[in-house]
Amino acid sequence: MSLTIGLTGGVASGKSRVMECFARLGVPVLDAAQVSRDIVAPPSPALRSIAHRFGPEALLMDGTLNRRWLREKVFADAQARRDLEAITHPLIGARLREWRDAQTAPYCILAVPILIEAGFDRLVDRILVVDAHEEHQSTRLIQRDGVTDTLARQMIAAQASREHRLAAAHDVLDNSGDETRIPTLVTELHNFYLKLAASGDSSAPGLRLPR
Repeated sequence: MSLTIGLTGGVASGKSRVMECFARLGVPVLDAAQVSRDIVAPPSPALRSIAHRFGPEALLMDGTLNRRWLREKVFADAQARRDLEAITHPLIGARLREWRDAQTAPYCILAVPILIEAGFDRLVDRILVVDAHEEHQSTRLIQRDGVTDTLARQMIAAQASREHRLAAAHDVLDNSGDETRIPTLVTELHNFYLKLAASGDSSAPGLRLPR
C-alpha cells in the first residue's frame, strides 16, 4: 500500500489548487468532495435516505440533490448536519479506504475537507494542512460561491478550528499570501514525500511552507 497523505484545510483555503498541482505531478489523488457527490447520485440509497430525512425540498425537480438548499439547512442546524453525516460518512469512508488500498504509487493523496472532524485521519499516514486565515476563507467563499457573509461564517465555524487543524498537521502549506507560489511549494512537498516513501518512514519531522 502507498504512503497515504491526507490533504485537508478549511473551506476555501485553496485545497483544490494544491490537489490539482499534485495531480499534475502524476500523484494519485482522490477528492472526497467528488466521492460525496457520487454516493448521492440518483437512484442511490443515500439519496433516498436524505430525501426521507429532510423531505421533498432536498431534491430538485429532476430528482437530484438540492445541494444549495441542503447546504443552507445543515449549516444553520447542527442536528441536521449530524443526521446528514450519519448517512454519508460511512459510505465516503468505505470508498476512501477501498481506493487507498488499491494504490501502488510511492504515495497517494486523500483530499478530505473534514479529514479530522470525521475521523478519516485514521486512513492516512501524514496530514498536510493547507492553511489560510479565516478572513481569507470568508472572502473567497463569498466571491467563489456567492454565499452571504452569514453563511460563510457558519460554514467556517462548522469545521474544525484552524488551531485544531494545525495541531494535527504533520506538514503545512501556508496559502494566506500569493497563490502563484503554490506549484513550487507543492513540488517541494512532492520531493519530500517521495523520499519518505522510499525510506518507509512516515514519521519524519514536518515541513511548513513557505519556509
